Amino acid sequence: MQDLTLFLAHYKKVLDESLYKEIKKRNIEPKLKESMLYSVQAGGKRIRPMLVFATLQALNKDPMIGLKTATALEMIHTYSLIHDDLPAMDDDDYRRGKKTNHKVFGDATAILAGDALLTLAFSIVAEDENLSFETRIALINQISYSSGAEGMVGGQQADIEAENKQVTLEELSSIHARKTGELLIFAVTSAAKIAEANSEQTKRLRIFAENIGVGFQISDDILDVIGDETKMGKKTGVDVFMNKSTYPGLLTLDGAKRALNEHVSIAKSALSGHDLDDEILLKLADLIALREN
Repeated sequence: MQDLTLFLAHYKKVLDESLYKEIKKRNIEPKLKESMLYSVQAGGKRIRPMLVFATLQALNKDPMIGLKTATALEMIHTYSLIHDDLPAMDDDDYRRGKKTNHKVFGDATAILAGDALLTLAFSIVAEDENLSFETRIALINQISYSSGAEGMVGGQQADIEAENKQVTLEELSSIHARKTGELLIFAVTSAAKIAEANSEQTKRLRIFAENIGVGFQISDDILDVIGDETKMGKKTGVDVFMNKSTYPGLLTLDGAKRALNEHVSIAKSALSGHDLDDEILLKLADLIALREN
């Protein structure tokens, strides 16, 4: 039996070192580099890159072959948080217990730091000599979709347009399938691509990722209602203040908790009996369901 805590500690250390090295070695304007490093070194659960590593392990591959993909993915996630925190978006003062990027470096540099992290991510995947050119192109295409106008960015726009009005559960699910779910799906399916998983494994892993993505967002909405600000490192009650539709708002708090458990259960069931060493993936699913921040 493998210990999840040890797995996460090891690969978070590996990832943190990679994030630092990839930025530090580049010829970047000093203030911009400092701003980029500030946000990638702010900590966090690193759920997305951990899913890359865990999926590769589940497919009996060395997780380290996914390091550059995991690094690029975390850079894109970090860019999205920097931009989310800006006054024009969620206007947050703190992220992971630290002042948000724009509060330290100003709006303009924060915007540019986000832009720089996004574009650097594509270079990191393109430079990955452990992967074939064909695989690199496929990953760049996939992450462009997941993070772009049809994926995360499109979901963010739909989320903005849903403020101050009631949306249906179907509409809310569509928003978060893109805004939150697409990068989580990329984390799992990119590892499947790197590992050359068969079609049935890839199908099952995608079902797992889709349901984990929904579960992650439901958990996020629940924590915004009942979470501890000191553990979360950011304000709670933001969704109510901004009059956003949420899973607890549409389903009640108890209904949202039931939906969370249902999606995690579906995710875990998708992995059973398909020649996968799924222990860490299953534990990550539980971690998402039970997280406190």
